[in-house]
Amino acid sequence: MSKFSLTQIALIAVCAGYLIAPLGMAAVNVAIPALAADLNASATQVGWLPTLYILSSVAFMLPFGKLADNVGRKRIFVAGLALNAVAAGMCAIATHIDWILFWRFIQGAAGAMIFGVGVAIITSVTPSNKRGTALGTVAACVYIGLTLAPAVGGWLTQLLGWRAVFYFQIPLIIALLIFIKLKLHGEWKNESHSRFDWLGSGIFIIFACTLVYGLSKLPSLMGIGLVISSIGSLAVFVIHQSNSKHPLIRVQMFRESRVFSLSLSTSFLMYASNFAIIFLLSLYLQYIRGFTPAQAGQILLLQALCMAVVAPIAGKLSDRFQPRIIATLGCVIVTAGFILLNQIDINTSASFIGASLALIGLGFGLFSTPNNSAIMGAVSEKEVGVASSAMNLSRTVGNLVGMSLVNLMMHHYIGDATFTPEQNPALMSTVSLALMMSLSFVVVACVLSAMRGRQ
Repeated sequence: MSKFSLTQIALIAVCAGYLIAPLGMAAVNVAIPALAADLNASATQVGWLPTLYILSSVAFMLPFGKLADNVGRKRIFVAGLALNAVAAGMCAIATHIDWILFWRFIQGAAGAMIFGVGVAIITSVTPSNKRGTALGTVAACVYIGLTLAPAVGGWLTQLLGWRAVFYFQIPLIIALLIFIKLKLHGEWKNESHSRFDWLGSGIFIIFACTLVYGLSKLPSLMGIGLVISSIGSLAVFVIHQSNSKHPLIRVQMFRESRVFSLSLSTSFLMYASNFAIIFLLSLYLQYIRGFTPAQAGQILLLQALCMAVVAPIAGKLSDRFQPRIIATLGCVIVTAGFILLNQIDINTSASFIGASLALIGLGFGLFSTPNNSAIMGAVSEKEVGVASSAMNLSRTVGNLVGMSLVNLMMHHYIGDATFTPEQNPALMSTVSLALMMSLSFVVVACVLSAMRGRQ
């Protein structure tokens, strides 16, 4: 008989997946300058590296969440891990930037399978009075992955080259797949099998693609047309889901629960503020400040390190107190961090940047777990897969919108030029504008978080 309970084994498996996936995703950001130099990639192409990953995650998050409820959450989780390993291997052997962009898109789909159902597995096997603690542990693993990623990415790039940031993920994933096969027995899915909404999935994928590509082409007429098309396709998706007998997501859930809808909205704004900043600060530290990849990674890890330390504590607090109070406090602290970060210029010290990132990490750690617990606690048991996907969708759409807006800024200030010292003033302008955008998002998130009401 195993000395670990089913809940503990599931928690180990999901936490490992949630550690490896962000570790591999974020480590690439630090390797981007070396990758760009080796493959002669332009600033525009480099900007698509994180964007395509997020685009794919957004496009496939809801379809995989629904599929997991039908065919099995563990099955989709395992398939996502395997696909992630394949995509990482193909990125590692690529000889042209276009092939890396293609496989990053595939890796994003794998990420949707992993993140879209991992929390649903934990929710399925964990008592409701311990959900916050379990989700806090999961969040801590994500942040540990993000904490290690810049440092690992920097060291690997400096010692072995940029391809190593893709190779190192593969043995970790293989070991996890073996553990799941041997130890995590059982499957979790809905008792009744509902028909899969292929039309709804297609409409949602069109929305995601036209939004991202349209934002990248603004302010051209083509960009404006694509953004308008994305808004129209989102409206069509909502109408279709409202009238479908087997929707990907019941849009009525947003009307039924103020906590659910405002928690997702707050999540969207918080992640829109944060994702692109780490990408830009990696470029700022290496191109403008002249730090090595390893040095830049050590500075950037401070945010995720603070998140990893605080998230489990915040999870326990959310089991005892209203998640709204703790999450809102976290939003306020993140706001303070971005106010500080908005002061940086070409001569800002590494210690000031590190302190600002640590403050943002402290606030994010307090925000994320209580907010996730509020989302998962606001739905019925049969919809936890869709709720898990919606939760991760709000995060990834936030990441996507934030990164797309940064791509727009980079296209405006830098265009298709490669990164050279002559481009440093343009890069600094991009960083400054992006930081102001992030601060604006977080201020609105503070208001929405406070308005969500009691659990």
